[in-house]
Amino acid sequence: MNADHNPMHEKPSADQVNAQLAQPPEEPAATQGEASQYAAGIPAILKTFEFGLGQMGAVNSLKAFLKVNKKDGFDCQGCAWPSPDGTRHIAEFCENGAKAMASEATTRRVTPEFFKQWSIEQLAEQSDYWLNEQGRLTHPMIRRPGATHYEPIEWDEAFACLATELNRLASPDEATFYTSGKVTNEAAFLYQLFVRQFGTNNLPDCSNLCHESSGTALMESIGIGKGTATLHDFDLADLIVIIGQNPGTNHPRMMTALEHAKRHGAKMIAINPLPEVSLRRVKNPNPQEYSNPLAWASDLFGEGVALSDLLIQVRINGDLAILKGIMKEMLEEEDRRPGQVFDREFIRAHTAGFDDFIADLRRTSWDEIVEGSGVPLDQIRAAGQMAAGSKRMICCWAMGLTQHKNAVETIQQVINLLLLGGHIGKPGAGACCVRGHSNVQGDRTMGIWEQVPPEFLDALEREFHFSPPRRNGYAAVDTIRAMHAHEIKVFVGLGGNFLSASPDTTYTAEAMQRCRLTAQVSTKLNRGHLITGQQALILPCIGRSEKDRRPTGEQFVTVEDSMGVISSSRGMLEPASPHLLSEPAIVAGLAKATLGANSTVDWDALGADYNLIRDRIARVIPGFDNFNERIRKDIFYLPNAARDRTFVTRTGKANFVAAAITHHTMASGEFLMTTIRSHDQFNTTIYGLDDRYRGIYGGRHVIFLNPEDIKEAGLSVNQWVDITSHFEGEKRVACRFQVVPYQIPRRCAATYYPETNVLVPVRSVAERCNQPTSKSIRITLTPSR
Repeated sequence: MNADHNPMHEKPSADQVNAQLAQPPEEPAATQGEASQYAAGIPAILKTFEFGLGQMGAVNSLKAFLKVNKKDGFDCQGCAWPSPDGTRHIAEFCENGAKAMASEATTRRVTPEFFKQWSIEQLAEQSDYWLNEQGRLTHPMIRRPGATHYEPIEWDEAFACLATELNRLASPDEATFYTSGKVTNEAAFLYQLFVRQFGTNNLPDCSNLCHESSGTALMESIGIGKGTATLHDFDLADLIVIIGQNPGTNHPRMMTALEHAKRHGAKMIAINPLPEVSLRRVKNPNPQEYSNPLAWASDLFGEGVALSDLLIQVRINGDLAILKGIMKEMLEEEDRRPGQVFDREFIRAHTAGFDDFIADLRRTSWDEIVEGSGVPLDQIRAAGQMAAGSKRMICCWAMGLTQHKNAVETIQQVINLLLLGGHIGKPGAGACCVRGHSNVQGDRTMGIWEQVPPEFLDALEREFHFSPPRRNGYAAVDTIRAMHAHEIKVFVGLGGNFLSASPDTTYTAEAMQRCRLTAQVSTKLNRGHLITGQQALILPCIGRSEKDRRPTGEQFVTVEDSMGVISSSRGMLEPASPHLLSEPAIVAGLAKATLGANSTVDWDALGADYNLIRDRIARVIPGFDNFNERIRKDIFYLPNAARDRTFVTRTGKANFVAAAITHHTMASGEFLMTTIRSHDQFNTTIYGLDDRYRGIYGGRHVIFLNPEDIKEAGLSVNQWVDITSHFEGEKRVACRFQVVPYQIPRRCAATYYPETNVLVPVRSVAERCNQPTSKSIRITLTPSR
């Protein structure tokens, strides 16, 4: 907790006492066993069926597994990695996708009787894993002021309750409307339309927490906040650089693309603080990926396919330094062989800022690069030589780059690396910004953004005949601080678990409790339902895998993946309860109840027929012409000007951006900590307590440290320690974490989130984009009492 939130000499407020329940309770001690020596393989097959059969049963498992990520099926609820454009295999999913499907399609139920049995305080004392395991929410529920339990409520009354609170606000800006990346295009478009007709741009979303720095960096450098590489490009690339990313846990289907690339002769450089197994070796469990069954069996039961040709363990937040080192080596090779390393024609015709950037590279010393990255010079030079020889390079990154103070500048160095070789806008090359949740990129395309461009608002005004608010709204961190200051009084969440995903968990919990009303659209129980405003609503929705029946017939929805591909998604299982509504229907019902005769929109019609929503999207958002007709035929790509070497930037060209190396001067006993996922979770959802890729079983309260650091700090293996984070004189504490030795750079540490989000200061954000710095947390350790 911040020193200025709860000074020792003051009695804690009721909010602060209750907010302690926002932190998950301690788990049992973990055991350390053998870590997997490869990603996927037979263990992935076994886990897939264990979760499927255990949660869904045999019949629904078969139905779901055969239809997930198919063109006539539903899009996986997990990550945003794309599916192949053409023919798709029978098993077009991964182990973690199977966990997401099984979790959503579970036969377990959370009914009104469950909420009658369990008080909110009792539920808050349970672990996040336990909460998720209870099953699907079945009825809309309300916590009335002062109540200790949730009770059932009818949908019309729930909409009226929320509408009443919204309409009694002094200003529409006293409400905020959060969106998770699982929300589909149709629901997202309706949501932002409702919010803007209500009168605010307070539309924080999960991008604010995970990839906002990517969008900011890409917009400034190449004029579009999305990557440029396609799935087909991986088959043509000769070099793939993966930096700040763990594909095997976070985007496992990416492993197939990497394996294909290796078989086609591509080299791979992996740069990461932890030597993740998925960066080293993979065994593809899908026989359809092989033309020869013997080759499949050989890989599956043999050593598998080696991935990284060069695996570099960089110091936490040393990425900018090593990127500059790679480019400095390329520059020196270009000096030796003029015109044979840099694509001079591309640079001349399509870029700006090259001379200033090169001057900065020359001024940067090798000593500064080595010290800043923590990587030996010979490894940096080896990576530079591989990049210098590449003709078709793809660079991939995820949240290992995005959640640092210098995240925007670091990602711009990735783009600089691509620009030097002309690796933007040609086959087999490009930027691959790997998004997290399945439709997080689509939500932003649909207008879920607190600072949406005026062109989008102009199009909304023309189409719907109202004047959208023009002032910027609150992003996620601003929302938390505004709720804490009583400036925001109503919180509405469309999907996700805002509390657990946010930084500074105790502070965020206090902020939520200061609202008059919090309402969340959800499929499963999570901690965000238990730390609430004076009133709270749980609005349960159907899942991605379930049939969506509306008055005009069965509906389908659409999503956008990490590469700008629009796909349809059609649920095929029966809904978990007859009392559920779809996300578009919930948004339409809320909008009608709140706006009434003041709205220019026929909300009943849009909530009943999603074809009508797509028709309006087509008239508002570029690239969606003839939306309904095209999506019924096949997938389609959205326009991406940078792929055509058209750069919509202030200079009209792709921009080289120079940046200084950040140095972390650590005091005695201090570590720089990063947060990571275990292999048994997706985002904040915990599916189990094991992490077989790192050899951790039965617990999550662990802290990974270099063995030499453990010895130097006077600690012992399996000792319990309290973690204190330090930021501008403030201290926050997470209690009782088990010391685990791991191959991680000296003075670095890693822990699982969301358990350690409590340590992330709400005011510590990336420069120029306001994203929490969850991967750069300065900590000290003390033995637990």
